[in-house]
Amino acid sequence: MSGIIGKKVGMTSLFITEGTSVKQVACTVIQAGPCVVTQVKTKEKEGYDAVQLGFDEAKEKNTTQPLLNHFKKANTTPKRKVTEFREFAKEVKLGDVLSVQDLFQEGDFVDVIGTAKGKGFQGVVKRHGFGGVGGSTHGQHNRQRHPGSVGASSYPSRVFKGLRMAGRTGGNRVKVQNLKVIKVIAEHNLIVVTGAIPGAKNSYVIIEK
Repeated sequence: MSGIIGKKVGMTSLFITEGTSVKQVACTVIQAGPCVVTQVKTKEKEGYDAVQLGFDEAKEKNTTQPLLNHFKKANTTPKRKVTEFREFAKEVKLGDVLSVQDLFQEGDFVDVIGTAKGKGFQGVVKRHGFGGVGGSTHGQHNRQRHPGSVGASSYPSRVFKGLRMAGRTGGNRVKVQNLKVIKVIAEHNLIVVTGAIPGAKNSYVIIEK
């Protein structure tokens, strides 16, 4: 498994030819790299093998002194996003710069990890897809989006754990698998994949092969 750090640019659609037919496919554009190898961890020193990549420029005044020294070892500027990859198919060394064309080609299938958009505190209709209590007839004049009954009375005289109720929605880590790479635009460090990926525009994502 190899990977790279990227930033979600936005969505678009492309026309793809399959045999004799042409179909329109929704796609997501991701700015993937360039990423700098900021650390190469080994089993002898750190206890496990991993490659640490840094992406996106950060200001020195907003970076702590330990991190500044950490990036200086790799002879690079401070980075905003740092991520480890436990398995890395490509042989790399400290200070190497990885671009999107080094890891991905058109036709590859990738997994994209990101943080989903936060929706705040939501009710059961939006959070879990409940239908509500019912229509506005038969005395139900103000309960259209309510959860309804949440448990019995005499037994068990409590609400079971894990019952689907209102609460904070979104903002969690999401992994979307098997997205096909439609285009790799190397001169602009862009990769175009089919379908949607988690997160808002300009949010960081991890692309794994």
